[in-house]
Amino acid sequence: MKQGIHPDYHKITVKMTNGTSYETKSTYGKEGDTLLLDVDPNTHPAWTGQAGYINEKASRVANFNNKFAGLTFGGGKKTEGTAAPKEEKKKADKKA
Repeated sequence: MKQGIHPDYHKITVKMTNGTSYETKSTYGKEGDTLLLDVDPNTHPAWTGQAGYINEKASRVANFNNKFAGLTFGGGKKTEGTAAPKEEKKKADKKA
């Protein structure tokens, strides 16, 4: 290991949002400093089961579908958001 290029690794205290704390080693601050957490497993929605990202994803899909609902492809035919099957395209081409 190259000397003089690595940060000091020392003990600090980590204080959670609910007031509990624990001691760990880190390169944060100086020996004996306290790291106060704003977000931790006690409060973060991903760990508490209160995450709204599932509904957010569904609303993004709905917004996309609403935005592109009237989109037309090629010959000006309105679609349901998916490409027409090949057989229907061939029939349409023969009629034209």
